[in-house]
Amino acid sequence: MQRYLQRIRGNQVKRVDETVRAIAARALAARLVLVVAAVVAVSAFFFGLAPPAAVAVGWLAVSIAALIGAVPAGDETETPDEVSEPGEGRIDFGDLPRFLDEIDLAIYLLAADGTVLFQNRSAGSTFGSFPLGSHISARMRAPGVLDIIRDTLANGRSNQIEYSERLPSERVYLVRVAPVADTEGSRPVFMLILRDISEARRIDRMRSDFVANASHELRTPLASLRGYIETLQGPAKNDAKAQERFLPIMLDQATRMSRLVDDLMSLSRLEAKAHLSPDQKVKLNALLEHVRDSLLPLAEELDVAINLFLPEEPVIVNGDNDELVEVFENLIENACKYGAEGGRVDVYLKPLENGGTEVSVVDYGPGIPAEHVPRLTERFYRVSVADSRSKKGTGLGLAIVKHILTRHRARLVVKSAVGKGTTFTVRF
Repeated sequence: MQRYLQRIRGNQVKRVDETVRAIAARALAARLVLVVAAVVAVSAFFFGLAPPAAVAVGWLAVSIAALIGAVPAGDETETPDEVSEPGEGRIDFGDLPRFLDEIDLAIYLLAADGTVLFQNRSAGSTFGSFPLGSHISARMRAPGVLDIIRDTLANGRSNQIEYSERLPSERVYLVRVAPVADTEGSRPVFMLILRDISEARRIDRMRSDFVANASHELRTPLASLRGYIETLQGPAKNDAKAQERFLPIMLDQATRMSRLVDDLMSLSRLEAKAHLSPDQKVKLNALLEHVRDSLLPLAEELDVAINLFLPEEPVIVNGDNDELVEVFENLIENACKYGAEGGRVDVYLKPLENGGTEVSVVDYGPGIPAEHVPRLTERFYRVSVADSRSKKGTGLGLAIVKHILTRHRARLVVKSAVGKGTTFTVRF
């Protein structure tokens, strides 16, 4: 491999030397052209031409000489300004290892027999260090990957495949192998590249799940509305009791769809401005009192007491007032609904020693099983679908909370124990 790279660098140095000599020859020719043009102009003046005419003759001589000098000889070396046709140049691998180490893709250089000539830093950190000179099959065991490597080594054509691993964690890679050099008199070199596309595939799955779930959530109330409307237009057209019974149900289903659409639009708006940090000054003491007052009718209906534990001095954070109201309305409302059997919800506001701020919403209800806690902020994820729908939830509330807190550079921490209640903590 070293001899191969040295040969290529030698060819490059030779071409540069030839180019420099050609440029020097042209510069000398240009100086001679200027001298000849000056002699012509002076001679014309001495032969009796007026000075303007003598200058014009000189410029004419310069132009003719320049045109003659601009025509290259047939054996001249190509100058740096001229562009080679595709495929005519050669690749200089002199600094290739240093360059490849700076790329965040796993890259291997292979010989024609499949042995590894080089691996970059990213390949070593992702798949472990690999002894040079070993066959690539000692590292890559997937049959599909080995098949495209064998095909490229044998036929010299590029190949690409998507490859996934299940252990130790699920990862998806886009694998590409292609020839990168084949200089006469030297061994060909092939490049194997593995690009991690796990995050892109996860986002694709989330997007598909989101569309499917949103469609399902809208389809159910729409089907209910359609059924009641058809009934009222048909058999119950003149039935006052049926109308009195069906119309409140229809209103409830329409309201459910309206809530879902509002939540979807909120998510869309939050995603559009997720990179913009809010810069308003928000007094959390007053904000939490406002949220408590707005939820008192619901708390009284559920027979739940909302208790605030606030410091005397004002606690101020950078944020968007309306978005933070939405965060704490969601958390306290959920605590009232799902922890109603505990009879109370406690809200604590505490400044932290490191300069941050913490707000905790504590309920004393049935709690959440540990396996559900990591997925609570996923869109449409519900611990109990029937329980959520009976409490008129859309399955998007905590997803909205997560997006708002991400925009505020804050964290949501959830702690829960079955039979002991749940604590949602927001840390700014």
